[in-house]
Amino acid sequence: MYLSRQFLIASFSLHAILEVEAKFIPSYLVPVHHNFFLLVSANYSVEEWCGLSEPVRIVEKRSVPSNALMLHGLPDVGLVGLIATSHMISQLKMGEIAYVDSELLPPVVVLHEGLPYAPLRVFGNGGLVATLSEAAIPAKAVQPIMRKLVEWGQAKKVKLMVSMGGMPVQERQDIAQPKVYGAASNQALLKALSDKGIEILKGGFMVGPYALIMRYCAERNVPAIALLAQSFYNYPDPEAAAAAIKELGKITGMSVDVSKLVEGGEEIRLRARDVMRRTEQELNRMKKTQEYDLPLYV
Repeated sequence: MYLSRQFLIASFSLHAILEVEAKFIPSYLVPVHHNFFLLVSANYSVEEWCGLSEPVRIVEKRSVPSNALMLHGLPDVGLVGLIATSHMISQLKMGEIAYVDSELLPPVVVLHEGLPYAPLRVFGNGGLVATLSEAAIPAKAVQPIMRKLVEWGQAKKVKLMVSMGGMPVQERQDIAQPKVYGAASNQALLKALSDKGIEILKGGFMVGPYALIMRYCAERNVPAIALLAQSFYNYPDPEAAAAAIKELGKITGMSVDVSKLVEGGEEIRLRARDVMRRTEQELNRMKKTQEYDLPLYV
């Protein structure tokens, strides 16, 4: 996006400008008022002026397999996808192959055994790739980051993108075995889900990271499905994560032991409470509660 009429008006402190020698003031800085200057640009974009010529980058650390299955484990309701994907990464001994770098994300690193890591990383092992975010993604960053993940996955020729997430239900505490619903980017995948015994989510709203992944995949003809387990809204739900992994196994044939998720549920909830709290704040900014609404068809 380029600047309207190719200029940008900016306000500067007069005292700050006076502290700089005149020879360091660029020729495109033209005084138009005693405290305002006009920045004149011929061919600079907004992103370039802000130092964001590439707002989101995926930095590859190892070779990325093509034709892989790509999972997404991002903070959402109940942290279902995050818990499920983190468990699979651990069980399948997946290693980091890339990470997401963006000035749209807060200045945070995650420490593991004293070493710093980006909070949003990509893991891989054989024909499986998984994105995992250990920190809440700011609402303003969700769209560009999800778009970049889909573009990157398409460039790597992934055969299927899978989002495991939660579907908030008010009576969750009364549900012993969370049910998992499916959605897909095309009709053929919907039929494949149905043939595996997964009930299709006939109507409703999706809000947040997984909604955008589904939308961008549909636009780009990238095969994608979402597995949404009944879950708590703002309470970490490892049991829902276990249910989503089981349904994923029906589709992919992968067998992943989920007993640790069920048996260690209380410990997981305790460890995940801070991420859940920050995630809830961002979900509220995204109007996530709209998922409780019923759509109106006309």
